[in-house]
Amino acid sequence: MRLGLLYSGGKDSTLAALLLDEFYDVTLTTAHFGVTDDWEHARATAEAAGFAFERLQLDPGVANEAVERIREDGFPRNGIQHVHQHALERVAEEGYDAVADGTRRDDRVPTVSRAQAQSLEDRHDLDYIAPLSGFGRRAVDRLVEETLDVTVGPSEEIARADYEAELRAIIAEEDGEEAVADLFPDHEQTRVNRIHEG
Repeated sequence: MRLGLLYSGGKDSTLAALLLDEFYDVTLTTAHFGVTDDWEHARATAEAAGFAFERLQLDPGVANEAVERIREDGFPRNGIQHVHQHALERVAEEGYDAVADGTRRDDRVPTVSRAQAQSLEDRHDLDYIAPLSGFGRRAVDRLVEETLDVTVGPSEEIARADYEAELRAIIAEEDGEEAVADLFPDHEQTRVNRIHEG
């Protein structure tokens, strides 16, 4: 069965791919607006791990809507959630038997509710899978420590293929770096360097 997994090149989406690989023909799919070219690292990581890789263009209008939500709210949660839902829809349109992401049990954003998952499945006649949804952060960190070599750092310093980075770039270009600092809380991101052999 063919599965499209939303892929950033970070630890969660890479771990999700490894968990699903035994059961599905996994394609790691980086959804983007074309604002940055940080997807190259995701492609290299996917290929090094032996996964097929695909770039999927998102609707630029969705990026604009997300940026407006972030400005209005004063925080990024709803804007990022809006983009994630759009990205899942776009992957679902690619004809896969299943779509997946690296969302965890403890994630505050993005999340996929039971109703959203069922709607996606019914409308596209596929399965939505969140293989990390039963894992808390500590459990994920333990599995990552055993399985992946990662770089950890502040969001603004870690080049990853995720839409948060693109939304930050749009806001920085239109409103300045200070606006990004005001709207996005400090948090760390990860980028996978390699998968441990063994």
